[in-house]
Amino acid sequence: MNILNGLDADLAALSAADLTRQRRVIESRRGAQVVIDGKPAINFCSNDYLGLADAPALIEAAIEGARRWGVGAGASHLVSGHFAVHEAAEKRLAEYVGCEAALLFSTGYMANAGVISALVGRGNAIFADKLNHASLVDGARLARAELHRYPHRDVGALGRLLAQSMAKRKLIVTDSVFSMDGDLAPLEEIAALATAHDAWLMIDDAHGLGVIGPQGRGALAHCGLRANTQRILYIGTLGKAAGVAGAFAAGSQRLIEWLLQKTRTYIFTTAMPPLLAECLIAAVDLMAHGDARRATLVRHIKHLREGLSDTRLLESNTPIQPLVVGENRLAVRLADALFEQGLWVPAIRPPTVPEGSARLRISLSAAHTDAELETLIAAIRRACAA
Repeated sequence: MNILNGLDADLAALSAADLTRQRRVIESRRGAQVVIDGKPAINFCSNDYLGLADAPALIEAAIEGARRWGVGAGASHLVSGHFAVHEAAEKRLAEYVGCEAALLFSTGYMANAGVISALVGRGNAIFADKLNHASLVDGARLARAELHRYPHRDVGALGRLLAQSMAKRKLIVTDSVFSMDGDLAPLEEIAALATAHDAWLMIDDAHGLGVIGPQGRGALAHCGLRANTQRILYIGTLGKAAGVAGAFAAGSQRLIEWLLQKTRTYIFTTAMPPLLAECLIAAVDLMAHGDARRATLVRHIKHLREGLSDTRLLESNTPIQPLVVGENRLAVRLADALFEQGLWVPAIRPPTVPEGSARLRISLSAAHTDAELETLIAAIRRACAA
């Protein structure tokens, strides 16, 4: 009973600090419109940036994929779970982001947690932005390499750490678009440091793929790095702008072959359902031809930022628009007040963000209408004035 009592005490402490999380159950979805517990709401939580998650073309691809391949893969990729459609999806994804080869993973977390350990270990060194996603943080810890965390986007500090390191193998790890701040890493400068110090560069483009770069080809194209991919490992997540699920690592042919041989989160898990790989091929085509959706998204970002220009909205030109509140309780109270008005905006609190920087994380989508955005702006302005 002491163990159970300890859990009760820990849960009570979370509640007292306004850090308890809860799940809301979506009963139906149509674009950004959802129904939760019988209550209609506009979803400003989702990372479905292009509005593809319920796109008819992806639904049809899933149906046809299920008819052709069934549902489960039945085994890991290296046993008997690697289907022709997995192979085709990897080739299409690699071509889309400008790399020689790609490797599919079941989730973005598995990709990040696994590939770092495949690249570096004891005696090596990792250099990571302090605001990297939790999956990158955990991957760095699992690798057991010497970990150096540099201040957010501080290229000078990163350069000094690299210059001081005597490690035989070095790996720089960064998000492209940071998930809680919405800002971009200075990838051109970081890539130059990787070359100067003979380091690998791993870029997690979870929130950039499909959104930034020509034809939505992501961070490498956006920053002009597609021709410099021999030392770059690119991670793309497929449950956000792509509207499907899973992730992939992309890079040179020999780097991807090494990951196939050494990444435990790839080797020791059942392969992604082949029907999802069928969806991914369709999703890449939609992203590549999604300029109209991206234009809508850019217009929404501009609209929101102009409407909330006198609030504590962090600087961001991406669909992630964080409104800093400060106190946990105030962030929760504001999110609850908006939800009562049919506006679903999440309150983000520590440890996801630093202490004292609790915020509303507004996620914009091409699926939103101008009227829905105006409703959100008016509601936030009223709440901030109260």
